[in-house]
Amino acid sequence: MSPDKLAYMANQIGKFFAHRPHEKAVAEIADHIRKFWDPRMRRAILDALAAEGPATVGPKLDPTVREAILSLRSS
Repeated sequence: MSPDKLAYMANQIGKFFAHRPHEKAVAEIADHIRKFWDPRMRRAILDALAAEGPATVGPKLDPTVREAILSLRSS
């Protein structure tokens, strides 16, 4: 799956949790991605974030979603 599609999907999850307080939203977005995304999908979006160029997925992610995804590195 393309990094752009993964970013779109992650932002959709972020919109679902947007009404929550920031810390709770970050935790719930990360939990959802951890539970329901295939490990290859999680690895692909983390790799895309690690690339950190202007054409990467980073600028396409909502800041809360980006924080949630980056929190997956340690899990």
